[in-house]
Amino acid sequence: MLSRIDARRIAVRAQLLDASRPAELLDVVRQLSLLQIDPTAAVAPNADLVAWSRLGSSYKPAQLDAALADGTLLELRAMIRPSEDLALYRAEMAEWPGRGELSPWREHRRDWVRANDACRLDILERLESSGPLPSRDLPDTCWVPWKSSGWTNNRNVTQLLELMVQRGEVAVAGRRGAERLWDLATRVYPDDPVVPAEEALRVRNEKRLRSLGIARAQGPECPVEPEDVGEVSEPAVIEGVRGTWRVDPAQLGQPFAGRAALLSPFDRLIHDRKRMVELFEFDYQLEMYKPAAKRRWGYFALPVLYGDRLVGKVDATADRAAGVLRVDAIHQDVPFTKTMNAAIGREIKDLARWLELELRLPG
Repeated sequence: MLSRIDARRIAVRAQLLDASRPAELLDVVRQLSLLQIDPTAAVAPNADLVAWSRLGSSYKPAQLDAALADGTLLELRAMIRPSEDLALYRAEMAEWPGRGELSPWREHRRDWVRANDACRLDILERLESSGPLPSRDLPDTCWVPWKSSGWTNNRNVTQLLELMVQRGEVAVAGRRGAERLWDLATRVYPDDPVVPAEEALRVRNEKRLRSLGIARAQGPECPVEPEDVGEVSEPAVIEGVRGTWRVDPAQLGQPFAGRAALLSPFDRLIHDRKRMVELFEFDYQLEMYKPAAKRRWGYFALPVLYGDRLVGKVDATADRAAGVLRVDAIHQDVPFTKTMNAAIGREIKDLARWLELELRLPG
């Protein structure tokens, strides 16, 4: 049986947030297995902010750009992954929309693509002759529009492209600013041998467990990156927490030395909010979608890690027009000691230095 402290330390160490910082970006991405892409950049783009929180100010966003440009890393379904991991998804792509009895939402997507097969072929033909191209330069010849109650309604080409990525037909070849450039997958993806589906699923689960350290065996279906790890590795029970977990045996019995870290709201340590509450007993929500008057911590508050505990939030905004990193509040979930204040303050100063902005503190 593991204590909550044990489980937290395993999770922190697996996510490269302990005192032993990694040295290279590729090492970070391989251990974490992914960097999530998110358009919100109130402080910095998520992928860059996650990399900085591990590497510190030695990390430069140009390093990520270069790794994507030379094919060391690639973009797959809004996640940046090591290019060698693409082989773990090719069998699943070939079987799209999946094996066996399909859920209703998978059936709906299959039927929608079939109804718009002519448009799919038009896109492939245009990319073959002229790619890479942004989605606005691709033809919308869909017979059946994409229906949604959200922002994707009638966004036929972008929705079809997303599903063609899942089919292994097209890929993101690069970006022009924030705009994705699309091309044929055969011209973007490495030509590595395809890993059979069952083996690929096992290896992906093993990689996910290694990146998380400890995770549930079963969880809700997630369309891109699951939060559970199946039956791989060792079962574990956490004292005071329901359910059976899986733990990376390489993490058991390892010494722990912590540090202070500022986390992106999308950081994998806290991305699974249920696991965050169970292990860290931390109250947190991303409040950017709430009216300002109803926010407790701020538009894009950064969770604060200290050692093996999540201890507060920093309400910060990078005001690039003014050239400042504005910190409007530092919320303490537990009273900060003098040592904690100093360590967290150093991280805030390092964030401003990395962003090349003047730090403006509250008060």
